[in-house]
Amino acid sequence: MKLYELNKMTQPLSNTAKMPVLFLGHGSPMNAIEENEFVTGFRNIAKQIPKPNAILCISAHWETKGTFVTAMENPNTIHDFGGFPKELFAVQYPAPGSPDLALETKSLITTTEVGLDDKWGLDHGAWSVIKHLYPNAEIPVIQMSIDYSQSPQYHYELAQQIKSLRHKGVLVIGSGNMVHNLRMLAWDKLNAPEFGFDWAIEANEKMKKYILDGDHKQLINFRSQGKAFNLAIPTPEHYLPLLYSLALKEENDNISLFNDKAVAGSLTMTSVKIG
Repeated sequence: MKLYELNKMTQPLSNTAKMPVLFLGHGSPMNAIEENEFVTGFRNIAKQIPKPNAILCISAHWETKGTFVTAMENPNTIHDFGGFPKELFAVQYPAPGSPDLALETKSLITTTEVGLDDKWGLDHGAWSVIKHLYPNAEIPVIQMSIDYSQSPQYHYELAQQIKSLRHKGVLVIGSGNMVHNLRMLAWDKLNAPEFGFDWAIEANEKMKKYILDGDHKQLINFRSQGKAFNLAIPTPEHYLPLLYSLALKEENDNISLFNDKAVAGSLTMTSVKIG
């Protein structure tokens, strides 16, 4: 595709006031259909930000070799989980896609070839939280995948290349969990308010300090942070969306935290608003 053709196709993404960036701790898929304080937190944050022209979501649940963006007109609602009630499988989030935003995103990233995907859709890392922000599903949504073969530094630097989308009415959302160790969940404490193992609380507190201090280097180098971080991040896919969000921070952006609570010992719902 010639450059002028690409520019022509991306004209609808006009300049706007700078959008904030979110990292959302999505937790259990059941948050999609339950009423709880975390769902309330998602709804409240939507009231605090301008309504976006489109959403770009980096979800923990789409890992690929290479980087891809969804480019279909009408993405499917993917129920990528098992063992949950039929009511959860019945949920549909029929937000439109945005081929224009997919092409714009592809054009901005120059360090790797970004593939245009027509098969994925919206996984629960995306729709289970976005449905609370925009329940009418009227905002176009695309997803960008996480290349499982690459380093945290690579992901951070890749995300920095899409900063200009914030100035085109695009809300970028990273969706994962800062502390996410399902193997160590205390199922008997599932409904205990704010129960977290010592290591989970330690890791979460250090992460929050680094976030609020703007010390992204320590967060990128999470494997050098000791035992608590290693337990909190046994695999990186739920943590990496945080790096995508932080990479989009600009110098004058304020940072605030919400939904900052632990669940079942080894998971935190801590979420971040940038700007």
